[in-house]
Amino acid sequence: MTFINPKTEFGFKKIFASPRSKEVLISFLNAMLYNAQPTIQDLEIIDPYAAPSITGLKDTYLDVKAKITGNKTVIIEMQVINVEAFTKRVIYNAAKTYATQLKPREGYSKLNPVIALTITDFVLFENTEKFLTHFVFKEVEENIEYYREIELFFVELPKFNKELEQVENLIQSWVYFIKNATKLDELPEKFASIPEINTAFSIASKTNLSVDELAELEKREMFFEDQRGAITKSRKEGIIEGQIALILRQIARRTGEVSPEIQTRIQQLSPEQLDDLGENLLDFSSQEDLIAWLESISG
Repeated sequence: MTFINPKTEFGFKKIFASPRSKEVLISFLNAMLYNAQPTIQDLEIIDPYAAPSITGLKDTYLDVKAKITGNKTVIIEMQVINVEAFTKRVIYNAAKTYATQLKPREGYSKLNPVIALTITDFVLFENTEKFLTHFVFKEVEENIEYYREIELFFVELPKFNKELEQVENLIQSWVYFIKNATKLDELPEKFASIPEINTAFSIASKTNLSVDELAELEKREMFFEDQRGAITKSRKEGIIEGQIALILRQIARRTGEVSPEIQTRIQQLSPEQLDDLGENLLDFSSQEDLIAWLESISG
């Protein structure tokens, strides 16, 4: 048996926002938001797409949106790729969800709290090892908490490194499921006593998908792999460009202005050759030394 990837948009919505998902989502949200306490007794899964009701606002595309106990709205986003200004997007989506609750001429008393839960397959906060973090508005010096009208929760999957036998509670069980479901070929016995996770595995089983759903799943997974590859390539190219620029500056300081021909030859070097050139620079006293080095590696 194989399972769909909960980290893809298709997989996450299928598991947590399908008609069978209500109890699954309640258990998951109680774990992530309320330390596994049964705070949420009921919820309503609603359309996560929000067209702008105010001219100039951007459309909002979320993975899951629900009304929960306490008349709160929870928005959930599963993000695999660390795109530019992602942290700003999280705040924008939360603030927009909060502000657009009001209809024309309604008073602010009609506003209800919003919780944004963001799950990332990359590290966001380098200054903490916690995989689950919770942010609210607080006074800077005395730590006085402002009204909890908007709360931000983050789950950073790379920071969760427990093996199956080390999983200790419901919070860790759900994070393990999201991070590792595709690596498993059967429901772990450790989760057999958790009915909601049992249901999540059942929904995630590829044997329960239609032909069209399997095709959509494959398309989504290929898209994410292509995006990952493109970003990795772009970052590598950016690093190399910076390395070349640094080397050219160092050569100019030591031996004088570098001719366009020599610049072109340096730009054509492999990453390994650029590393070697960076190490040998201190031995050059003239551009003849540089040219001799370039000739030595081309021969």
